[in-house]
Amino acid sequence: MNKTGYLAELEFIVRDYECDLQGVVNNANYLHYLEHARHELLISRGINFSELHKEGTDLIVTKAQIEYKYPLRSRDRFLVRTGVRKEGYIRLTFIQDIYRIPDEKLIVKARVTGVATRQGKPVRFDSIFSLLGLNQKATGNEKS
Repeated sequence: MNKTGYLAELEFIVRDYECDLQGVVNNANYLHYLEHARHELLISRGINFSELHKEGTDLIVTKAQIEYKYPLRSRDRFLVRTGVRKEGYIRLTFIQDIYRIPDEKLIVKARVTGVATRQGKPVRFDSIFSLLGLNQKATGNEKS
């Protein structure tokens, strides 16, 4: 998958119970769609949450920014496209966009930032960067 920098895409369909009284997807459900797509991307790259946890490392979201552009309705089909970039030495930011099928209408633009932690403290996750094909050089001006 390489549509303008995306690493992966995952197709979904809106289920009736995800909609509110107005007949559109409740805002909170977009977080679920985005999270599922991130997890599938990581799993496809050999990153196993259960194994990491057993080894003492947890991947956590530290920030989520979502721009709602247009609503989805029951039975709409859509794609979540996901890209990822390294920020500094310890952060990953997932660039995620949701597009309705078949017209490719942009529904949501999101940026979700996460870190790896051990015993509650952020740590470098060079092995995860490597599995995602990201170079080891920092791209931001963060301190680790």
